[in-house]
Amino acid sequence: MQKEHGLQMAAMAIIFLLITSGCATTTSKGTSGAGIGAAAGAIAGQAIGRNTEGTLIGAAVGGMLGYIVGNEMDKYDQAQLNQVYESSPSNQRTQWVNPDTNRSYSVTPKPAYTQPSGQVCREAEILATVDGRPEKVVSTACRDNEGRWIMQK
Repeated sequence: MQKEHGLQMAAMAIIFLLITSGCATTTSKGTSGAGIGAAAGAIAGQAIGRNTEGTLIGAAVGGMLGYIVGNEMDKYDQAQLNQVYESSPSNQRTQWVNPDTNRSYSVTPKPAYTQPSGQVCREAEILATVDGRPEKVVSTACRDNEGRWIMQK
């Protein structure tokens, strides 16, 4: 009974994440983080539990944590990150501390590349320190039709 309840809760959390991510017309940082976190959590859950329950619980927990981390960057930080994508030399680290939140970021962009569709994209390694905890993410941003960098993952 307990095991069945845990499976139901995990499945409901995953369904909630999928439904709420489907409501957005554009992908937000939180939605992207939820997707990446759910995938990583599912892999970890399967590796630890070696069963469907572990996979579902890992996906649910990872998705929720990914959503939280994805929403951590505020407008100031997003503007800084966009500036890095726009004009920072490849493989050169750029750092800043948000004056309002005291969160620190270190971003190392990779060279820009053009996808077969013609869209220009750039990958960056982001190290964010939030409440003393370092979080490392590799993110990709691509230019939209107006020339703005939009986070892809």
